[in-house]
Amino acid sequence: MANPQERGHHREIESIEAFDEIAAGGSLVGYRVQSVDLSHRTFALLSCDCADAVFLGCRMNADADAKVRGDGALVFPPVPGLPFDPYRGRLYSPEELFTGLADRGYDATPDAGTYQWFQSTKADGDIYASMLRSIHDDAISDTLDELLVGARVVGVMGGHAMARGTDAYAGAARLGRALARDGFTVATGGGPGAMEAANLGAYAAPQPDEMLDDALQLLAKAPSFVPSVSEWALAAFEVRRRWPQGGDSVGIPTWFYGHEPPNAFAGHIAKYFANATREDGLLSRSSAGVIFLPGAAGTVQEIFDNATPNYYESRGEPTPMVLVNRAHWTELLPTWPLLQSLASGRSMQTRIALVDSVEEAPEALARLAA
Repeated sequence: MANPQERGHHREIESIEAFDEIAAGGSLVGYRVQSVDLSHRTFALLSCDCADAVFLGCRMNADADAKVRGDGALVFPPVPGLPFDPYRGRLYSPEELFTGLADRGYDATPDAGTYQWFQSTKADGDIYASMLRSIHDDAISDTLDELLVGARVVGVMGGHAMARGTDAYAGAARLGRALARDGFTVATGGGPGAMEAANLGAYAAPQPDEMLDDALQLLAKAPSFVPSVSEWALAAFEVRRRWPQGGDSVGIPTWFYGHEPPNAFAGHIAKYFANATREDGLLSRSSAGVIFLPGAAGTVQEIFDNATPNYYESRGEPTPMVLVNRAHWTELLPTWPLLQSLASGRSMQTRIALVDSVEEAPEALARLAA
């Protein structure tokens, strides 16, 4: 049996290359092999000791399956008929979620198909469907944690209604670019509007400044994902085609809000079924702080979801919170006065700030962090 202390991310096998490297040593004891096609690795499986191994959604032929089970391995076979892989060992890419977009439109993509499956199963009370969603979301969280080890993550929150072609959208994109150039990993809710703009800015970070201006003009031709998600997404992929050497960022969207498609500028997409898991995961991983752009109910919820652990210090030292647009957060949705009252006399008091414009946000973030 493998030592339980050795079990962790370094005991996971998530690619055929990693499998080949480890199997060459003759032992898979205690490893977790996650969604790897092993149908052409029968000899390796017959040759390795597979005691205490776990195979999650791995294709293998019948001889290999019988042998590894005989060694004492647990085998969870692939689930047929699903539009997603519940055992996946990697995050999504824009290309994967939008496969088929150019030829058949958004409704034919894996993203749309998974949402339709979710719609048909979320209220039927079927424990099997519920289990599959939970396994999927846990696998996504595991992979997201692996990606962000050591990263300085800044969350950028804001509403999905922010349209391309507006000054607000351009400002959010410049903010994402500034943060990425400062060495931060930009993380957003992964959807349209302010979220897309911040991911776009991070994508533009390695490029000359004029690239972002040109991209904003191109995107403005499809200002919103309503009425056509296809046209909206195709405009984003046109930007990626013209400037393929983009910077990385993270998007964390959800199928819970099926009317919000993911945006194509986040290089790594951690998409969830459970919105509560997604929200908490996004905020808890924003280790270097969160910037809140103008938004509505969802953004207000995120402010206080983030304020609560800062208030109680349940995640350790409070992290910076920067609210952008004084009029929005003091008059239209007077969130700032309540946040100030909560913070008064506590250590989080020195970790909150209200600024007028996105241009002030990076400096405010740095000041709070110091």
